[in-house]
Amino acid sequence: MATSLKAEEYRLEKVFSDDFVYSIPPYQRPYSWTEDQASELLDDILAAQPEPHQEAVPYFLGSIVLIKDAAQPEADVVDGQQRLTTLTILLAVLRDMAKSAEIRDELNRFIWQRGSTITGRADHFRLTLRPRDRDFFRDHVQKDGAVSDLVVKDPAGLADTRRRVHENARYFWGELSNLSEAAREGLAAYLIQHCYLVVVAASDRSAAYRIFAVMNDRGLDLSPTDILKAEIIGALPEAQRDAYTEAWENIEEELGRGRFRELFGHIRMLHARTKAKGNLTDEFRRDVADHFDPARLIDDEIGPLAEAFQVVRDASFEATQGAESVNVPLVQLSRLDNADWVPPAMAFVRAHDNDPAHLARLLADLERLAYGLLLLGANVTNRIARYGRLLRDLSDQKDLLSDGSPLQLDADEQGRIVEALDGPLYWRQRVCLPVLLRLDSLMADAGARYEHKVISIEHVLPQTPPAGSLWIEWFPDDDERQVWTQRLGNLVLLSRRKNTAAQNFEFDRKRDTYFKKGGVAPFALTADVLNSDSWTPEHLSERHERLRELLTTHWRLNGNGNR
Repeated sequence: MATSLKAEEYRLEKVFSDDFVYSIPPYQRPYSWTEDQASELLDDILAAQPEPHQEAVPYFLGSIVLIKDAAQPEADVVDGQQRLTTLTILLAVLRDMAKSAEIRDELNRFIWQRGSTITGRADHFRLTLRPRDRDFFRDHVQKDGAVSDLVVKDPAGLADTRRRVHENARYFWGELSNLSEAAREGLAAYLIQHCYLVVVAASDRSAAYRIFAVMNDRGLDLSPTDILKAEIIGALPEAQRDAYTEAWENIEEELGRGRFRELFGHIRMLHARTKAKGNLTDEFRRDVADHFDPARLIDDEIGPLAEAFQVVRDASFEATQGAESVNVPLVQLSRLDNADWVPPAMAFVRAHDNDPAHLARLLADLERLAYGLLLLGANVTNRIARYGRLLRDLSDQKDLLSDGSPLQLDADEQGRIVEALDGPLYWRQRVCLPVLLRLDSLMADAGARYEHKVISIEHVLPQTPPAGSLWIEWFPDDDERQVWTQRLGNLVLLSRRKNTAAQNFEFDRKRDTYFKKGGVAPFALTADVLNSDSWTPEHLSERHERLRELLTTHWRLNGNGNR
């Protein structure tokens, strides 16, 4: 039978209707969107909503790729499970917060469909996650009233996928609690009536994956930078085109296509100083290209900023002296799970590459700010707004090292960061690893660069110590033990995957075998534990205070300004 292919733009009213019954195949990766992506989705939808007197404008949420027979509603999701799952969580939160039984019932219809004796159709959920996550998602999100119980549930012990679901449901619940009932109903109406997904459906697996590959720029020759290249080079006098084409392609070859595209996004941010809301081609054209003569754009912007970008991304600053002080914070910044800090770093390198001492100070404060925002839980919208203010002040030649500068942390922020360092750091997975690596570098060579293929986080005091063990004797109070287990002082780094059996060893055995590889501990943070002969609450408390003090001193978190 010939392959059928259909691509249409649908409102969410249609996407979450009887026309589609979505399943996430077991071979797909697990749900992985964090609060960062969830907050960006909600912020963008709220920003797109019109004022009461304005006409609603359609908002495009992206695309999904399905394996689906045109005559049947059943569909395997090839691409788009993160979006569909997060939208389902958002709808479930709106449903469970609704005070009107009618609104609850209406929203519930977009999450599951009641069966019908007349049509012979059984009850079914609109979306079914992978088998290992399916029941949790149904019981704690999709069932009517389930989210209100989920958001007060302790995430301790939840697997990563379930923790992401819990984290995003709790985030939506907290944010929507700040809206009135009428505002929440308006949001639900806008979401269902004016938000769209492009649904691409292929009747066989191979066709669906070919489409997925093309849509993700694999096997696709034409990228946003190719379109911009044609426009920018094409606007030059014919006599100049060959030389500028060669210059353009040399930069692209040096960086690689992926990094070259990333560069254009960062250049746009340097000029617009706001979060991108549309596609890269249109926004680069509007915010950058339209303001430059094509030759000057390549000579004075793309070329020099490509060099700054490479220095920032590779931590490869060179100077007769002081280069290492510049590269150390760049190494630490590269460990974060976002690249929002890159445009300010590029701007610093471009503006101060002839003054390594000043450049090092700016980058050290940028590291402090970026890690501070991470620990504060700032979402992408808040981070970019902060970096936008920083770029404006840099452009206006304001003193970035003075109190009150967007580069600096105020006293309240410093206090809240210290509180975050004191809390259950392990549960904040995207925060924990970079913070531990930063701490490790302070304990060892500040510029240490690790090549370990696997770096995992391990608890010294186990999460579930066996009954009768010395751990229980040292920590007899279950509540106290649970609190200490996830805190900074109880965590070490390993250069291999966790060993479930070894995690509950008694302290002496765990210290002498599990924490070593080839007879030595690969991380200074882990070697620090080898000097201990026991792991009592006193030992653990002392280590926690010492490690926290290292970070608070390094990041100047004294609450008394920034000097």
